[in-house]
Amino acid sequence: MKNITITTDLTVYNSINELPKATQQLLEQAIAIRKKAYAPYSKFRVGAAILLDNGEVILGSNQENAAYPSGLCAERVAIFYAGSMYPEAKIVQMAITAASDTTKTETPIPPCGACRQSIAEYEIKQDSPIEIYFMGESGDIYKSNSLKNLLPLMFDKNFL
Repeated sequence: MKNITITTDLTVYNSINELPKATQQLLEQAIAIRKKAYAPYSKFRVGAAILLDNGEVILGSNQENAAYPSGLCAERVAIFYAGSMYPEAKIVQMAITAASDTTKTETPIPPCGACRQSIAEYEIKQDSPIEIYFMGESGDIYKSNSLKNLLPLMFDKNFL
């Protein structure tokens, strides 16, 4: 028997003003699209903004449905749109923000498991890391240099 230690390396920013200007703008776009989320059931709004290597910015917000599994998270709305409209472009950065209509979210909210797996697919496909910035409504912003920090034992095509 042996033990395996897995570590995660994240950078923490205390405010949006500490981020590079381009990343601030990406996060501001994520905040703006978050406010357009369709979340009548959970009252939990998420916005995602993706910067592609061709300069395009793709936005997504969560879209709920009364049949809960039929909805889609903001991250997957954005990443699937990017994949369908710009299949050859690489994803450089992703900014994610989440807020509740009923409580204040001051803790950074990472992507859910399904979104992590979807992001992993694109990071593997493009063979380069995706910087991921995530926050709540306010407070600290976490930066991961790669999805591998958030999903270190990821499932990919090599297992098939």
